Amino acid sequence: MAEMDTSSSGGGKKHGGTKSKKQSTRVDMTPMVDLGFLLITFFMLTTTMSKPKTMDLIMPKDTENEKDQNKVKESTALTILLGKDNRVYYYEGLAQDPNASANPDFFKATSFANTGGIRDEIIRKRDEVAKLRNAKGEPEDVVVIIKADDQANYKNFVDILDEMAINRIQRYATVDISDQDKKWIQSTEAANGVQSTPAAPPAK
Repeated sequence: MAEMDTSSSGGGKKHGGTKSKKQSTRVDMTPMVDLGFLLITFFMLTTTMSKPKTMDLIMPKDTENEKDQNKVKESTALTILLGKDNRVYYYEGLAQDPNASANPDFFKATSFANTGGIRDEIIRKRDEVAKLRNAKGEPEDVVVIIKADDQANYKNFVDILDEMAINRIQRYATVDISDQDKKWIQSTEAANGVQSTPAAPPAK
């Protein structure tokens, strides 16, 4: 608070005539300090610290016993392949039969577009599998198999994991791409006029 000091100066001597009194101003900073501490306390209690952006992954149990391994049904599986130049390929099932590609609608290409992309296919397969029932009479869960080609980039791998979280896919796995999958990608690229790039040799 500001105060006015109206005390007179000049000692006890009195002189004739009227003498003006000197006035000085003194600012009390105590309330300002209190306000500063209140603001600091307020922001310390209300500010939320930034949290790291991470994704929780549930890793399967490492076992060699076939009875303890999770079996994936052909009817509930959706296989997604990540190619070069942000290309995405997919087919339904596990493609255990190499002649499965005889069906022209078996192997399809798509993208990460918000409309008409891989997200729509994941949702369609999820809803389709949910109508099935297991031995206990419970709805089946779709299982997404993710395979990345040698020429796929890390960003696309993160994007497909984000799609799993966005579409609430509970069961998915990352698997090494097979030679048959690579042949299907190359044949699809050739049919669409995409020139294949040879894979880089492994580092020594």
